[in-house]
Amino acid sequence: MIDLERNSKQVIMKEMKIQRLTRAEEQVMQIIWDIGRGVVKDIVDRFEVPKPAYTTVATVLKVLEKKGFVTFEKIGNTYLYEPIVTKVEYTKFQLSNLLTNYFNGSFPKMATFFARENDISLIELEEILRDAQEEIKNSNKKES
Repeated sequence: MIDLERNSKQVIMKEMKIQRLTRAEEQVMQIIWDIGRGVVKDIVDRFEVPKPAYTTVATVLKVLEKKGFVTFEKIGNTYLYEPIVTKVEYTKFQLSNLLTNYFNGSFPKMATFFARENDISLIELEEILRDAQEEIKNSNKKES
């Protein structure tokens, strides 16, 4: 019964528009994406020293739940959190915003900017192109 309730909640939350995360929210999400599911203590333990307060992480998780990024299951007196929005979905959202807001929707302009800023050689650019073509080919195979 709990799994059905959680799955329906995930479907509803995914229909909500993805929002931009604050730095603190993103740090917590990175940990949740890494561990899959966990209680507040699990998340706090994954931070480097100085670790944030337990209550701070709990508050961030409540905000993430309201924003539709995580769901939780109450087990006794504790909450087990897991992501609703995947890392891939959020990455697509962030890159799309970056492309739209800073490069007028032009991927070549964005690629040129990063190539220039990171002093990427032609050989490295060709390697990136080959990797991208291979990714696209593999992605098309999976969809077939």
